[in-house]
Order: sequence, then structure tokens, then C-alpha cells
Amino acid sequence: MRSFSLIIHLLLILLFASRANGEALEETNFTTQKKAVFCGSLIDGTDNDIKKNQLIAIINDKIESVGHFQKVNLQDNSQILDLSDYHCLPGLIDTHTHITEKAGDTADLSVYFTMTEEEVIEISNKNAETTLNAGFTAVRNVGSYIAWSALNLRNRINNGEVIGPRIQQAGFYLTVPGGGGDLLIPDFPEEDIPLHVRLGVSNNAEEFKNNAKKAIDGGADFLKILASGAVLAFDGIPGAPEMTPEEIAAVVSVAKEAGVKVTSHAHGAQSIKDSILAGVDSIEHASLADQEAIDLAAERGVVFSMDVYNGSHAKAVGEEQGWPEEFMRKMNETTDAQRQVFRKAVKAGVPITFGTDAAVYPHGENAKQFSIMIEFGMTPMQAIKSATSVAAKYMGWGDEIGSVRKGYYADIIATKKNPLENIFVLENIDFVMKGGEVIKDVN
Repeated sequence: MRSFSLIIHLLLILLFASRANGEALEETNFTTQKKAVFCGSLIDGTDNDIKKNQLIAIINDKIESVGHFQKVNLQDNSQILDLSDYHCLPGLIDTHTHITEKAGDTADLSVYFTMTEEEVIEISNKNAETTLNAGFTAVRNVGSYIAWSALNLRNRINNGEVIGPRIQQAGFYLTVPGGGGDLLIPDFPEEDIPLHVRLGVSNNAEEFKNNAKKAIDGGADFLKILASGAVLAFDGIPGAPEMTPEEIAAVVSVAKEAGVKVTSHAHGAQSIKDSILAGVDSIEHASLADQEAIDLAAERGVVFSMDVYNGSHAKAVGEEQGWPEEFMRKMNETTDAQRQVFRKAVKAGVPITFGTDAAVYPHGENAKQFSIMIEFGMTPMQAIKSATSVAAKYMGWGDEIGSVRKGYYADIIATKKNPLENIFVLENIDFVMKGGEVIKDVN
């Protein structure tokens, strides 16, 4: 990693500020406690305009100010991080990751029955570093078969033991017996399945309520329910309801009391509507939503997190990796339908966050989804916002990350080419900063 040299007595005179670029700043003297980044252009995650020649002043891990400027008196013994040839953006956010799992393990779910703690830690450490280097400075971990593995990873990242993104995590899956979050496998004796991978399996509303409380008590800062027909699961039909409206409402009631959000894994139209009416904050997948469900989400401001790239990966490598035929068939059946739902949802004004099911395909390849989002109805700016300010808002972190502005964490990425002109450049980020610390440098 690159560390900033101390900036001593750096005088920056800020000229030619316009309303679009923010108000002009007074003369600024940078002391030894401050850092500065000079961006040739800035997409701040909220504004539709690109701001030119922006100074981002940073104290510790937070942004102190952002403004238009020209450098006129830079002392020889001082240094400023010069990204004048780059396009800067807020750190990217993925709202649907499985940060402690790896692609390919879905070909044999029984692997989770035998994984040791050391193996989980090794996988998690690698995923965390890969994800951060790809420009995703924050993620929502939407559940783990190995309960609390993401919480353990988050603690190690926060303690400086591991390089990785900011993590919001849901703990274990809240699911029905044999549902999409349950590790029941055909012909595998249920009594041989470790209890720790089935902590959230619930039989009725009361059990869902109790397990939701256990998840929050254990450290979950949002909850995840599996309301309908998982694709990567044995038996069942994608879209078929799994949880009843009463069971969904039981989890939502616990979440509201604790002040945390609920996301509903829901492929089918009925379970999407049941989830929205119960008060969930977001819907994952939404593959088979009908127009009524789309309109209801738009009316109530419920966000869709739609992993519209994953089907392409499954078609390309699923057979090669030996994914079960049932998984492949279900994935192929829902991919095209989901992309049409995505197009309709964008048109209807449903808030959409960037979410890639990063247990289906490798961590670090998240940004491949941007081009699919644009192909099916988003503008490049909408796609970028879905992975910055919009994602932060619906995670409940909208006053901390997702934008380059005063008071926010200094999470900044940069690309040589303009991502609004070529969205594919986000697949290979040139520069990554998290909390004022350079993780990936342009040099």
C-alpha cells in the first residue's frame, strides 16, 4: 500500500468555482494532519454532472471538503496525490455478496458440512482483499451457511488484521425446512448435517421471530429471509412461496423493533408482494415479478437488488464446473425473465441497488454486471449510482459512504478512462482508497 507523505504548509487557492462545482473555498492551509487528492474529474455518486479539477481534502479517514481549484503554489518539499488524469468516483458498493464463500462450492453443497474454521478464514481473507482491490469498498453480506463467518471477518478487518471492505452482515439465513437457505440435500441423512449450518431454519411465525432475535443478538445489522423458490437449491420451483405472510411479518416486526432493515430473497411475484406488504426494505433477485409487484415496489420505495449478470456466468462455466443439472436448468429459466423484469422495474422507477450473487461467480468480477444493467435499461450514471449513493441509502449507511462529500468516509476509486463513456473500465479499477488509505495505487 502507498502512504501519503506529510503535507506541510501547502497553499491551495481555489478559483473559478461555479454552482455546479460547489461554492468557492477560502485559502486552505494543509497541516500535517491533512491529506489531499487532486482529481481531474469527479463523479460524486449523487450529482448527474461531472465536476472538473476537484480537490478532496481528508483528515484521518473522513473527507473534510471537496471543491474546484487550481494549484498555484505547491512547495517543493510537499506532496499531493495527483489524479489529474483520472476520473474519480466513490468506492463501489455491492448489496448482494457472500463474502465468506467461493464460487464453485454450489456444485456440492455438502462441502459446508466439513469446512474447518481455518478453511473458512482462508477463503474469507482472500475474498476480502480481492473484493476491495476490485474497487468495492463496502459490501452487504446477505447470509452465510457457516454462521457468523462474516462477522468474524468484519472484526478482523476493523482490527487491521485483514485487508477488506466495510461489511454489513445478516448472520444466518432465515428459512423454512428444505427452503433455499436450508442445506438439506437429497439422499444425505439429515441427522448428519451440523446444527450450525441450520441455525435459522424455522417452522412457524414464532420460530422465525425467535431466530430473528437470535440473529440480531449475535451481531446482525440487518436480517435476511428466504421467502420464495431459490434457484440454487434442490427440489422446489423457482418462485414458489416458501414463507407465509405471517412468517415474513414476524421477522419484520423484530427488525423494526431493533431498528434494522430486512431484505427478502424472493423470486416469485406473490412472495415479492407478500414481502413488500409486510414491510421489508428490499427484495433480492425479483426474477419472476409481475407488473403488480413492480408497481407496488415503486409505490412504496422498496428497492430491488437484481443479480442480472449471474446467469451469463452460469451458462459459461456451470457445465464445465459440473454444477448440478437442476441448478443449471433453474438458472437458465430465470435469467431471461429476470432481465425483462429489470427493464420494467427501471422504467417504473423502482429503486435498484447493485447486487451480484458473489457465491455463484468469483469475487472480484462484480463489475461485469454494470454492462448488463445498461443493456437492459439503465443509463451509465444510473448504474454507477446504484452501486454508490443508492446502495448506501438502502443499506442505512447513506450518511457515511456512497458519495464523495464532506463528512463521509474517504472511500474513493479512480479510472483512467471515463466510465460514463465506457462502463467496462469499471471492471479494472486503477486506484482504490478506503478511509483515506491507498489500497491500490496508479503507479
